[in-house]
Amino acid sequence: MRKVILIPDSFKGTLSSATAGAIMAEQVRRFFPAAERIVIPVADGGEGTVAAFLAAVGGEAIEFVGQDPYGVPLTSTYAILPDGAAVVELAASAGLTLIDEAERNPELTTTYGVGMQIRDAIERGCRRILVGLGGSATNDLGVGAAAACGLKFYDADGREFLPTGGNLERIARIDAAAARRLLDGVEVVAICDITNPLYGESGAAYVFAPQKGADPEMVARLDRNLRWAADVIKRELGIDIAAMPGAGAAGGAGGGLAAFFGAELRSGIDVLLDTVGFDDLLTDCDAVFTGEGRVDGQTLGGKAVLGVARRSKARGVPVIVVAGDLPEISATETADAEVGLEALYEAGVTAMFSINRQARDFVAVRHKSASNLAATMAAILRVWQIVSSGQGN
Repeated sequence: MRKVILIPDSFKGTLSSATAGAIMAEQVRRFFPAAERIVIPVADGGEGTVAAFLAAVGGEAIEFVGQDPYGVPLTSTYAILPDGAAVVELAASAGLTLIDEAERNPELTTTYGVGMQIRDAIERGCRRILVGLGGSATNDLGVGAAAACGLKFYDADGREFLPTGGNLERIARIDAAAARRLLDGVEVVAICDITNPLYGESGAAYVFAPQKGADPEMVARLDRNLRWAADVIKRELGIDIAAMPGAGAAGGAGGGLAAFFGAELRSGIDVLLDTVGFDDLLTDCDAVFTGEGRVDGQTLGGKAVLGVARRSKARGVPVIVVAGDLPEISATETADAEVGLEALYEAGVTAMFSINRQARDFVAVRHKSASNLAATMAAILRVWQIVSSGQGN
């Protein structure tokens, strides 16, 4: 083994992608000390996105004094990458983890702090802004972020106000002139790994607002407000975001960034792979190791494993998946799990391994994830050593 790429997603609840990558790299060093090891932590748009991009390509962490979802001053961090692009993490200033559970209320929270970071990056000269949309505490359609960048929202009486999820129905007119001047020549990319529409049963409010503190009555109000705002946006700006895949991400911020910032909504793994020049890194690469906490239906929906496999297959590089859990296939189940695994193999995965060494519940094994990952990597690499040395012939 001369060169290997290690690009795991996080193992939810146990290991960050950076920690998983470091464990993999150490095992490769043990068995193939001369091999080039390229570690790329995966960023999915949620917490840790800024850190993952900085770890992958370098750059500068910018400490910025903005505000939290309730407007309280907050120091958070965004990144400026070596190519001048900025990475802004919605979770850093409008994230669910910033609010105690008892205080969560998506009718009142705002993405204004996100827009403050975007504006600061633009004023520093950044002309490409990557915005991670995971982990939001908001349901405001991204209007807060838009307002921080110059958009003005007016009610039926002509009074300017700052909308939140609970009063989007007050929006009667939108003035985008100042924002267009600020955003002239700026490319905004929304990192979004879900395809939910803006509203309806699979939209932002019904699917995600309950975890943000909304009861059923509030969910219904939030959904109605998103419908209203989408109609106003269509009338005022000529942009229809109602059925746009991913518009429901981050409480509608996916749709808002598309409407107000002209953002393109892209898969997080594709953005990361492009940013690090993954296709070029595959040159002369012997293998790619990736993985995540559980291989399941979401994996086939476009997560890291699938994205890595497709790119690697195109260059003829084998992909080995090391995961916490693989789908169970038994005689009493449907063939869905087997079909799902076969789809991953067809996409470019060469082999998959579970790190769970005993049939035990996740709660019991989660604290052993690091050692189990190391042991599984060691077992795989021992076999690779035999094959490389010709002993297996």
